[in-house]
Amino acid sequence: MTEEAIRPSLLALVREILALLPGTGALQKAAVLVGRHEAAPVTAQRPAPARTSARRGDMRAALALALLRLCLAKVNFAPHFFDNGNLGLFSLPEDTPVGSHVYTLNGTDPEGEPVSYHISFDPSTRSVFSVDPNFGNITLIEELDREREDEIEAIISISDGLNLVAEKVVILVTDVNDEAPRFLQELYTVQIPEDTPAGSSIFEVRAVDKDTGSGGSVTYSLQNTPATQFTVDRLSGVLRLRAGSALDYEKARAHFVTVVAQDGGGQLRGAAAVFSATTTVTVSVEDVQDVGPVFVGTPFRGCVYEDTIPGSEVLTVVAMDGDRGKPNRLLYSLVNGSDGAFDINVTSGAIVVTQSPAQLRREVYELHVQVTEVSAAGSPAAQATVPVTIRLVDLNNHPPTFYGESGPQTRFELSLSEHPPPGEILRGLKVTVKDLDQGANAKFALRLVGLEDAFRVVPQTALKEAQVTVLAENSAAIDFEKFRVLTFQLLATEVDTAEKFSATADVVVQLLDSNDNAPQFTSPHYVARVPEDAPGGSTVVAVRAVDLDTGPWGAVTYSIYGPGADLFQVHSSTGVICTQPWASLDAEATARYSFHVRAEDTGGRHGLARVTVLLLDVNDHPPQFGQSIQEKTMVLGTPVRIKATDLDAEAPNNLVDYSIMHTEPASVFDIDARTGEIRLKSSIRSLDALRSITHNGDCTWALEVQAKDRGSPSFSTMAVLRIDITDAETLPRSPIDTFLMQTRDDPAKAVGVLAGAMAITVAITALVSAATFWRSKKSNKVLPVRRVLRRRPRPAHIKWLKCSRTKAAAKFVLKEDPPSESCNGSLGSPPPPRAPVPPPLPRVAPGPGAAPWTVPTVSGSLTSLQPQGSPKPSASGSPIQSALVSELRQQFEKRRTDKVHF
Repeated sequence: MTEEAIRPSLLALVREILALLPGTGALQKAAVLVGRHEAAPVTAQRPAPARTSARRGDMRAALALALLRLCLAKVNFAPHFFDNGNLGLFSLPEDTPVGSHVYTLNGTDPEGEPVSYHISFDPSTRSVFSVDPNFGNITLIEELDREREDEIEAIISISDGLNLVAEKVVILVTDVNDEAPRFLQELYTVQIPEDTPAGSSIFEVRAVDKDTGSGGSVTYSLQNTPATQFTVDRLSGVLRLRAGSALDYEKARAHFVTVVAQDGGGQLRGAAAVFSATTTVTVSVEDVQDVGPVFVGTPFRGCVYEDTIPGSEVLTVVAMDGDRGKPNRLLYSLVNGSDGAFDINVTSGAIVVTQSPAQLRREVYELHVQVTEVSAAGSPAAQATVPVTIRLVDLNNHPPTFYGESGPQTRFELSLSEHPPPGEILRGLKVTVKDLDQGANAKFALRLVGLEDAFRVVPQTALKEAQVTVLAENSAAIDFEKFRVLTFQLLATEVDTAEKFSATADVVVQLLDSNDNAPQFTSPHYVARVPEDAPGGSTVVAVRAVDLDTGPWGAVTYSIYGPGADLFQVHSSTGVICTQPWASLDAEATARYSFHVRAEDTGGRHGLARVTVLLLDVNDHPPQFGQSIQEKTMVLGTPVRIKATDLDAEAPNNLVDYSIMHTEPASVFDIDARTGEIRLKSSIRSLDALRSITHNGDCTWALEVQAKDRGSPSFSTMAVLRIDITDAETLPRSPIDTFLMQTRDDPAKAVGVLAGAMAITVAITALVSAATFWRSKKSNKVLPVRRVLRRRPRPAHIKWLKCSRTKAAAKFVLKEDPPSESCNGSLGSPPPPRAPVPPPLPRVAPGPGAAPWTVPTVSGSLTSLQPQGSPKPSASGSPIQSALVSELRQQFEKRRTDKVHF
C-alpha cells in the first residue's frame, strides 16, 4: 500500500482515540497536532471538567500524539542521493588549492521534506573535506598529497530529520609534478686506481622521483661537462671515465663530480614544472707505481769550515718516491767526486766528511748522489741522480773596519761649499774599509745612514778592501741656509755571512755659504693710500726685502722704476718710499700710480715687487651748474631736471644733493634731492590752480636752487632758475606727439616700436629684392629695374627729430602783452591752430632806471651771471615735442645710470 492509501485510515483511528478521551482542552490540542493531515474539528461530547480534569486531559493528549507519531514513522520513506554513483568515480589533482569548491551533493526526500547533508571520515584519518549542510557544496579544507595518500575514504549522508541515509565513497587523488628527484645518498665516494682505462664504468648513481608518468621519469647529466674527465649515462646513471682521459695520482688525488638528476616535467598549478636534484661523487684516485724517485730541496750545497771535525755531517740529501700513495723504500749512494773525503748514509742520505779540513785538497767538491727504489719484492727499481756541491769555507771572525790616513778611524770631518753640482766628489774625505776574512766572509756592502737624498757612496759592495768615495747627489738639499752642518754615517755590513758583522763611521760636513739667494720682498704687491693734498716728501709706504745669504751677500739696496715712479723716491737702504719734495698730487688728474721697486744684493741678484699708490680724494671742488639751468620750460605734469657737476674724484666728495631754497611767487615745486628732478606738487594739476596761487596770474616762476656735495667740509653752489609752465593739453597734437605722450613713462617702448618699424622695412625690402631676383632668373635674363624714387614731403611735426640743442623755452612765443592778459584768456574761445613760438623769457617793460633781470649763481656765496641773449624764435616745431623728447632723454640717462650703479 502507498502512503496516500494508508493516511485516511490513520486519521480515522486518531479521531476515535480522541473521542474516547474526555476534556475539551485535550481534544483541541490533538486536533492542532493532526490538523496538517485533516482540518476537520473534533466535537467534544461532554462539558469542560474542573482543573484536575484538564491536567488529565493533557496527559491523554500527549499519549495520543505519541501514538500518532508511531503510526506516521512506520510509513515515512528515507531520502536518497541523485548522483551517488558519480561521487564514487570522482577524483581530484593533488595541487587543488585549499578552499576550492570541488563537488556538490544532490539528493531529495520522497515526502518533499527538506534534507541536510553531512560528510565524515575515519577517526584515524584527517578530515579533508567539509560540506554545506543545506546546499551540499563540498569544500577542500586540507592540502592533498598523492604520494602520501592516493585515495580518500569518506562517508556522506543525507537526512530528512527522521531518516538518515549514509554511503561510503572513495575519492581518488591524481598526481601532478610536485616532487623533485631524490638521490639514494647525498654523497658518494668511489676509489679507483690511477691506471683505470678510459671509458671504464666507475659507479652507478640512482635517484627516485615519487611522481608518476613523465614527472616520475629521471634522466642524469653532469655539471661543467667540458671541464670534467667523466661522463654519465643519461638513463642508467652509470658514471664512466671519459674517452681519451687518464687519471694521475701525482696531479690530482681526488675528483669531485656533480651529477644532476632531472624529471621529465609535468603540470603543477596550471603551469609546466621541471624539478632536478644534484649529488656529488668523490672519485679518489689510488696511486700505482709509475713514477721514479724525486729529490727534494735541490740544489744541494754544503760547507766544510776550517774547524770542522772528521765524521761531522755536512748536509743531508732528501729524496722521495714519486708514487706518494704507496711509496717504495729508497737507498742512497755516492757515484763519484768524493775522492775518499766524503761518505753518505745509505738510508738517511746524510753526507759526512771523513777527513780534516786541512787534508782537503780542493776548495770545492762536486759529488753525485744516486737514489734507488727497492720494490716490495726487494728488487731494485727506478733510480735518480743529483749533484751536490761542498765548499771549504773560512770562519767569519773579522768584522769590516774603517781606516783613515793614520789608521782605524770612526769620525771624519771636512768642509764643502753649498749647492755643489751633482756628482761632485767630497775631496776632503779619505776613507778605506777592510775585512780581513777570506772568500765570502770578506764581502761587505756600503751605504749611507742619514742624508741619503743628498749624498751617494761608491762602491756599494766590495771584497776584502775598498776606497770609499762620497758624491753629492742632490744639490738643493745641501743648502747653507737650511743646515750649516751636515752629519751622516758610513755603514759597512757583511753580505753573505750569518753573523752580518758591521761597522760605522761618522762624517761631519761644514757647509760654506755662497750667493745663491736673491732678495725676496715680504709681499709681491704693496698698496699705499695717500691724500692728494699730502705735502712733498711725505712717506708713502715702507717695503722690505730679505736675502737669506750671510755676510756681504745678504746686503740689499732698493730702487724704483716705472712710468709712475717720477713723483716718488725710495731710500736705498731702508726701503721707505716718499713723494718727491716738489711733487704735487691731484686725484682728479691721476688717481692711481703704479711702479716697481727693486731689491738687489752685492752679487747682482735681485727681486721685484709692485707698488700701487692710490690717491685719496679731498673735497676741494664745489659743485658747478651748467649754463642751461638758467631757463626751463615745464609742460604741466612733466618734470624738468637740473644738473650740477662736482670735479672731485671720489664719492662722497663728488655726490651732489639738490634743494630749493626759495620760490617766487609761491612754493609750488618739489625737487628730488639726488636726481635734481623738479616737479609740481601733487595738489597742482592744472594751469588754473597755478594762476589762482599768484597775484597776477603769471605762469613764470623763479626758483633759487642749491647744489651741495657730501664731502667734509661740504661745498655748495646756488643758482636762480626761471621756469615757464604751459599745459600740453591745450596744444594741438600730431601723431608723434600723442605717441611720445603715451610712452614718456616708458622710453624703452618708444625704442622698441622704432626698432620694429625698421625691422619690418628691412624685411619688406628683402622680400621685394628676392622676388625680383627669382623673376629675372626665371626669365633667363636679367632685366634692368627702374625705380622712380619720390621723396615724400617731411611732415612739420617730424622736424623735432633733428638734433638741435635749442632750449625748451625757445619753443614758445608769447605776445608782448602783460602776463595777466596772456594767462587769463577766455575759456570759451577756441584754441589756435598752432601754438605760437615764444621767446625764451617773457620780457616786462622796465621802468625808468630799472636794471635788467639777471640769473645769479652762488658758489659759496651768491654771484650774478649776465643773462644770455634771446635765441631766435623757431618758425616750426612743436613745444610739446621738445619737452617730451627732453623727458625721454632724461629717463634714458637715469636708467643707464641706475644700471651702471647696479
